[in-house]
Amino acid sequence: MEHLSLYRKYRPKTFDDVIGQEHITRALQNQIISGKIGHAYLFTGSRGIGKTSIARIFARAVNCENNINGSPCGNCDTCKRLESQNDINIIEIDAASNNRVDDIREIREKVKFLPVGAKYKVYIIDEVHMLTDSAFNALLKTLEEPPAHVIFILATTEAHKLPATILSRCVRFDFRLVSIQNLVVLLKNIFEKENINYENEALKLIAVAGEGSVRDTLSIADCIVSFSNEKITKDIVMRVLGTTDHDLLLEYFDLLSKKEIGKILELINSIDENGKNLSVFVRDLSKYSRNLLICKSCKNPNQILNLTDDVLEKMLNQSKLFNEKDLINYMQIFGSAENELRYTLSPRLLLETLTLSAVMNFNDVDAKKN
Repeated sequence: MEHLSLYRKYRPKTFDDVIGQEHITRALQNQIISGKIGHAYLFTGSRGIGKTSIARIFARAVNCENNINGSPCGNCDTCKRLESQNDINIIEIDAASNNRVDDIREIREKVKFLPVGAKYKVYIIDEVHMLTDSAFNALLKTLEEPPAHVIFILATTEAHKLPATILSRCVRFDFRLVSIQNLVVLLKNIFEKENINYENEALKLIAVAGEGSVRDTLSIADCIVSFSNEKITKDIVMRVLGTTDHDLLLEYFDLLSKKEIGKILELINSIDENGKNLSVFVRDLSKYSRNLLICKSCKNPNQILNLTDDVLEKMLNQSKLFNEKDLINYMQIFGSAENELRYTLSPRLLLETLTLSAVMNFNDVDAKKN
């Protein structure tokens, strides 16, 4: 049997299955229930957060014979037929590889034909921002006066690249990144269905690494499951992702607060000898500086950081060693160096230089006053 990746196997089939986009799914369901369906939609947002999945669900829902609260029932003949990717009533076009004016002219010629065994013919144009100027001009006329049986759904990660004339003719929905809490719940449900043992802390690390993208999160989870046939632990996740242990970051910033230059250089030497990717370490230092700033400045930092209680307590205590200006400087020092690390011949030397700069920028007198 063909192996399906987790993100393909658990792709949502109804609006209720979608996570983190309730502001969009509810609006689309209300349109279907009321019958006030638009002729052109623009779905925009980051990668892997449900644009194409919701477009497919919407295409089935508008054609469903017995929709349930605006979602496709999945049982009627139309739903079963439309689940096939080869159905002629749902046409998916990748604008990255079909971006010429001739490709859009072909669509203009075909939209006049009625759907077969369905109410609507739905065109889903993915990565629509990749169309050429002439292709956009060709599409414009069709969007202005489409046949009553045609719905266009334009999906893009870069809506700012679309002409204003196209934007003005679409109902726009902006997709949000999915919260870490929602991603953790999703991973728990999937791992339990797959009979995979896990630690809660491991799921949180996977969700954080996914950076709000459901597809990226499940792809990372797939990789980790393939790596380990046993329980998914925090250590396994960190080994696969190459991320830095919080204890290592805590130690680095403790030494930084004491201006222990020699010990910090020894720590960097140990990190390098253990095969740690120094570019990843610098990125983690920048993120950790930001997290310390949140701990120092916010009343409820864990609403943003979503850390375990023990890690949060350590970071709250450590944040008292620094003032806001120090932490902002560190974010700038380490954050601006990520591009340099891609091209430098000696990442270790650059990291050591950044460390010395961070030490020199630390004002321990001001920190004590805070």
